[in-house]
Parts: sequence; structure tokens; C-alpha cells
Amino acid sequence: MEELDDLLEELYKLKRIGIKPGLERIKKLLDKLGNPQSSYKIIHVGGTNGKGSICRIISSILLEGGYTVGLFTSPHLIHLRERFVVNGEEIKDDELLDVLKVVLNAAKKMDEKPTFFEISTAIAFEFFRRREVDFAVIEVGMGGRYDATNVVSPIISIITNVAIDHSEYLGNNIEDIAKEKAGIIKDGIPVITSATGKALDVIDRIARKKHAELISGNGRWERRDFGLNGQRFVVHGIFRDYELETPLLGRFQGENITLAVLAIEKLQMMGVFLPDGCIERGVRNASNPGRMELVSTNPKILLDGAHNVGAIKALIESLGDFPYNDLILVLGILSDKDINGMIKEIAPLAKHIITTMPKSERVCESEELVEIVKKHNPVCKVYSTKNVREAISKAKEISKPDDLICITGSLYTVGEARAILYHKDYSDEYE
Repeated sequence: MEELDDLLEELYKLKRIGIKPGLERIKKLLDKLGNPQSSYKIIHVGGTNGKGSICRIISSILLEGGYTVGLFTSPHLIHLRERFVVNGEEIKDDELLDVLKVVLNAAKKMDEKPTFFEISTAIAFEFFRRREVDFAVIEVGMGGRYDATNVVSPIISIITNVAIDHSEYLGNNIEDIAKEKAGIIKDGIPVITSATGKALDVIDRIARKKHAELISGNGRWERRDFGLNGQRFVVHGIFRDYELETPLLGRFQGENITLAVLAIEKLQMMGVFLPDGCIERGVRNASNPGRMELVSTNPKILLDGAHNVGAIKALIESLGDFPYNDLILVLGILSDKDINGMIKEIAPLAKHIITTMPKSERVCESEELVEIVKKHNPVCKVYSTKNVREAISKAKEISKPDDLICITGSLYTVGEARAILYHKDYSDEYE
């Protein structure tokens, strides 16, 4: 569809503007569109790691309840369409074309150009209005207080864990970052969190100031069983205990599932009707591509978009669930991340490390990653590659049947790898 390709190219050019925190532009843009975000109930999900999984689990549960559900997540792995989902289906090309036209035309009437993410957020809100969704589950892009999604008036807010990430925008310590994340808390609106320590103290203080009920998911779950096909958790909810099966891998999914269940229970307390079994079926049917995703068993290839130290630590903990002989890491990381901290954690586990470069203006050079790897694991074999396709070929070449290939470091890396492994066209040529 040539017209859509042209408009997408126009949209991707806005990435050159970069990240510009603030709500003035998105508010003006949404005003020109008639504030579509006011047309449905919203669950707003922020935090550092786990946001995408929680959004998808909540969406899946509400869908089981018979509701029409919009889902806005970011970034996408292969195509922009992935960000805009209703009832489990991505936006169609003709729908994207129609909405993109309207949003870009509105943006052209503004004195200050909106950013790429602000346009994406407006597309989601307008698309959901056109589809007449009952609920929209909205993932925060970065931070919270000044994130473009923070123009919404949610019925529930969720803040996952809080870790160091995007320090140049959010701060260099947990307290400052927690304050930014807690910026999504609204007056009198319940907030559910899995934050701990100093971050929880900050969130609790802000919630009290805004008279928002705070519900903690900490200590509410136990893992009972796990394997390569999924795992089983017991979640101690507000109403009762739930025994839940999920295809999602990684021990940390217990935390994500718990926050989703608590949010659903809170919705039920607000009068949202859900037939028996919706929570169990919704958790069982939820998927989250690119996050602890086993895409091949011969050889074993695991994709995980861990892109900060906290996520890398969670990945390391979850690697213990996989039987393997040697670990072969494919690492592609963006330059604005804590590269040294990430590699310091995971490099000692690997026998082979292949550095690579996903398609992004912010990518860290492969050779630079090699030097950092050698510092933290001087005995492993390190290979430098120019792109993700070359890295995957090298990993397959050196792997043995009992080895595990883990592709990680960035969702950009994982997105390209997933497209290559599933033989799909990778659409981010606009970057």
C-alpha cells in the first residue's frame, strides 16, 4: 500500500526529533482530535520492567469476559501495527492509513511538531474510539509524569517494579525514578504496585498525598511448577487464591500475573462483571512475543528483550529453568543504556558471546561491546558482527545440540531476530 508506506516514512522521520518530555504537545494534538481518550475506560500501566506482560494479561482476561478491549504497547518488534490491538488483533493497513492521515493532518496544524511517540499515542486513542472499545489497556512509554500517555484519566493505575533506566531523563537514583513513575497516580484512583524498598516508600507517599488506595502485589504469589512449555503459579488475590497456568516463561511472570489479577479484582469491586473462569482462561491465553520466548528447540533459541540491568538480572534468574550445556549470547544494545552494568551481569555466564547491531540510530557499535565483554569475561570466545542476521548465522554455526542461544540486550535486537527467524519482513527501514 504505497500511500501507507509514504505516511509511515513521514512518521518515522519524526524520530529525529528524539524524546521531548512534556504533555503540552500531546494535549494540543488530542484536543484537535476531540479527545478520543475520554471515550472508554482506561487501565494505565507504568513501571520499569514487566509492563508489556501485565498489559497483555489484563487485556486477555477482559477479552475472556466478553468486553471489547484496546491494547497499546511499545516498542513494536517488527511492524508499527503491533502497537495498536483490539480484541487480540492488530490494526489493519486500511485502518492504520485512515487514522494516520487524520492524526498527521492534525499535527501539521500545530506550531511545535509532536514526537514520534506522541503521534503513536494519538493513533492508539483515535483507533480505540473508532472501534468503540469498552476498555483500553495503555502502557507508559518512558517514565510516567511527562509521558505522552499520562493525559489519560484511568480507573486503575499500575506501577510495576522500579529500577535504573533512562537515567538521562528520569534521574540517577531509585527515589528520583520512582517519583517520575508515580507521576501516573491520579487523585482518588487506586494504584497497584510491585515496587519495593525506597521506590515503594516514594510511591506510598505520593499515593497518600493524592488519596489513592495503594495495593501491593509483593508476597502474593508462589511458583508451583515450570518447564519449557509454561509454568504454574498460585496467586493470593484480594478475594481468593488462584491456581494459574501460563505459557509465559520466566520466574518473574509470577509478579506480573499477580499485578494483573489484583487489577482485575479491583475492577470487579468497581462493578465490572466477569464470568467465572475468566482470570484462569485469560492468564492461560496471554502471550508476549519477544519476552522469554523460546522460538526454536533445535537449536534452542531464546529471545528476551532485556534492555536494562534489572531485566538482565531477571533473565539470568530465569535461565536456570532451561536445561543446556553452554550458553551462546547474541548481544545488541543501544548506546543510551547501562551497557557496562548489563554486560557485567550476564557475560560471565556465557561460553560464546556474539555482539551485533540492530537497526537504530542509537545502536552501540559491535566492537565497543566486544571490549566491554572482554573486560567482564576474558575467557569466553567473542565474535563481532555487523547485523543481527549475521549474528544468528554465527550462533547457529557454533552451537551444539545441547547449547542454548539467547538473543538479548534490546527489543530492537529481538524484533529483528524474530523477523529473521520467522521469515517475516522487517519494516523499520524508515529509521
